[in-house]
This record gives sequence, C-alpha cells and structure tokens, in this order.
Amino acid sequence: MQNIRKKWNNRYAAVHVPNQVIDVLELNLHLLPAQGKSLDLACGLGGNALRMAELGFESHAWDLSDSAIDKVEEFAQERHLSVATRQSDISQDGQQIEMHKEGFDVIIVGHFLLREIVPSLISALRPGGLIYYQTFVEEDESGNGPRNSHFRLRSNELLKLFSGLSIRYYREEGLLGDLAKGFRNEAMLVAQKQ
Repeated sequence: MQNIRKKWNNRYAAVHVPNQVIDVLELNLHLLPAQGKSLDLACGLGGNALRMAELGFESHAWDLSDSAIDKVEEFAQERHLSVATRQSDISQDGQQIEMHKEGFDVIIVGHFLLREIVPSLISALRPGGLIYYQTFVEEDESGNGPRNSHFRLRSNELLKLFSGLSIRYYREEGLLGDLAKGFRNEAMLVAQKQ
C-alpha cells in the first residue's frame, strides 16, 4: 500500500484546486436529504466533500493520500467550510469497521473501485441513507480512467453490487448510438438503504 500511497501523494502534490464534483451528485442534488452526515470516500482533492459542506452537511473526506487530505483541509479553510478529514486505507478491515461505526446519511464514491468494500459501504449507510457512486466502465473508447480492467466496472455491475438497495438513479450508456453524445465512459448510480 505504501507504493500506491506514494503514487497518489506525488500526483496530488502539484495540484492547487479541488477536483470537480462528480456528475451523479450534481445531477441528483434534489435526492439529498435536507441535512445529515456525508462521506466522500477516496475523496482525492475533495470536490464532493466541499460541495456537501456548502450544502450544510456534516461533511467528511477520507483518502489514502495524506497529501490529498492536506489539500482538502487547505481548500476547506480557504472557503470557510468545515470538512472533517481522515487519512485512511479503506482496504483495511479496521477502517471499514470505523466507517460502519461512524454511520453516514450519504456516501459518495467517485472514480474509485474496490469491490470487496461494497458490503462495508452498505453497512455504513444509516437507514434511508443514499450512496452516490460513479466510476469507469470496461466498455470505453475514450482512453480515460485506469488501464487495468480490474478497476473498471463490467456492464451493469453497479446494479449487481448494490442490488440490496433501492435504485433511485442509474445511467450507463455503453457504446450504443452516437458516441459523440451522451455519457459514455462511466456508470453512475444513486441507491437508497431501506
């Protein structure tokens, strides 16, 4: 894990703006509860966490990279926002247990795929809680995202991974129709725990 952490620390060191808010969140803000506790997991430079703080949520941001966490803290301070941060290797069972203990009304995961933590994500959602998930798919001609197919979703895989939840929004267009239009290289989902 040290090598992966070092890779992301190096990548984030030279960046001085937050990453963009993922599309699935911006397109579905109307599904959010009026208030609550949110987690931007594998937050990178914290665009989603900052957006949730702007909306009045008790916003949390966790990432493997301590460099990313330092930047999120800096961005939050510049914007006079409160974001609780944690350097966290979510692949470790102890961190998944911590996520469950914390409990969240909204969990946001953008451009990160670790299939084995999905049960922990569901467990960490409070009753009625929502997960906003968006990441890269295998069926993609754009060249964006990870090269390793293990970190890309198969067709309709998000629906299967979160089949125990109520699906509120799903979009995955694949290679159908006019490839110059639409939303092609990622799948996005909003699902609710009952």
